[in-house]
Amino acid sequence: MTAREMWLLFKKKSGINSDTYEAWVFGDEPETLAKLVLEGRKTATASVYDLYGYDNEPIPKAGEYSIITDENNKAVCVIRNTEVTVVPFRDVDEEQARREGEGDLSLDYWRDVHEKCFSQWLEEAGMKFSWDTKIVLEKFEVVFKP
Repeated sequence: MTAREMWLLFKKKSGINSDTYEAWVFGDEPETLAKLVLEGRKTATASVYDLYGYDNEPIPKAGEYSIITDENNKAVCVIRNTEVTVVPFRDVDEEQARREGEGDLSLDYWRDVHEKCFSQWLEEAGMKFSWDTKIVLEKFEVVFKP
């Protein structure tokens, strides 16, 4: 199912009358992370604030809908952001790490994995990572899955 097909089905079942949504794939391990969302283990994600400007994309907002896709652009589910905050990498807390649902759910694991990933992405954009790098933290809920 495409993202558009899933959105139309979601609209029909939910009564929502909007066509405002983003479709995207998790940047690292898309299949694994989408599965964690479907299982209810992953209810948050994080991204690098400066890369939104670099890619000329808006920062996510609470209340916005997204369709998570797999690496083949097949729709997996519809989520709605419940909270979006921006903090320095150093201030990401244990709750965020746990909600992201990865590894052993610890902050140490989250920092290790995300520092490597964010450093690579920033380097590709000609920027440098530091613990002061601003991170966009999104908390979300699954509102529709086939």
